[in-house]
Amino acid sequence: MLKTSVVFPQIEIGDDPIVIRDFVQAVEAIGYDCLHVPDMVIGANPDRPEGFKGRYNYRSSHHEAFVLLGYAAALTKSLELTTGVLVLPQRPTVLVAKQAAEIDLLSGGRLRLGVGVGETDLEMQALGYDFGDRGRRIEEQILVLRELWTKSLVTFKGEFHTIDDMGIFPMPIQRPIPIWIGGEADVVIRRMARLGEGWMLNRAFPEEAKPLIQKLHGYLEQEGRRPDEFGIDVRVNLSKHLRDTWARLVEGWRELGVTYIGVNTMGSGLETLGERLEAIEAFKLETGL
Repeated sequence: MLKTSVVFPQIEIGDDPIVIRDFVQAVEAIGYDCLHVPDMVIGANPDRPEGFKGRYNYRSSHHEAFVLLGYAAALTKSLELTTGVLVLPQRPTVLVAKQAAEIDLLSGGRLRLGVGVGETDLEMQALGYDFGDRGRRIEEQILVLRELWTKSLVTFKGEFHTIDDMGIFPMPIQRPIPIWIGGEADVVIRRMARLGEGWMLNRAFPEEAKPLIQKLHGYLEQEGRRPDEFGIDVRVNLSKHLRDTWARLVEGWRELGVTYIGVNTMGSGLETLGERLEAIEAFKLETGL
């Protein structure tokens, strides 16, 4: 069944907890299935002498992903809560396992963990991790997370982790919590075919995503996995897609077999909470989702 999601407007919603509450609860009341929370911990100065090419900087407001999801869990009853995506290699794996398990428990099993390797070496450096080995590290992290979410006691010895007969408690409701992977590089698509349960796909149009999805299906089949059992999560950006194209876009994504279609309101010129909520409600109504 095709599900719907809304991207939490991190850089535009502001810091009023009442506005955040009203937005999150309205997303659920309008009938969306899922709330996506983007991740950034610390931003760089874009005017630094050596330059900076990241999408966000120190002026880009980002509420901490896990704290925000915990808040959202208490405010909602059925809304799926998703990181889209958490930069996993810049976080301690055991702590992520603990935080995710707690959110899953307190939400009644509503967490889906979207993860990626990140794109900003300065942020990863500030958090104490090596940007160069992030690909190897995330693969081991995924294995460690699943061990901690499914076993009371874990013994693990890898390149980056050593766990000696230890475990987290309380455990999550979902054992394991679903892990979806973001990114488009060939090595990432191969990684998700081996280790992921779904793809956080950041492409604007179905026609440009089609060859990537076909590549994924090929890699899944090589791994002995069925493509129709692997999820794909896409977003429609209101800053790029005009209202009269919404229905056609959704139909194009549906033909490619995606499992989640989300709406992202950031960058679309919406200034008030009311305007933002009107737009996401109109998107749902006009696309028949």
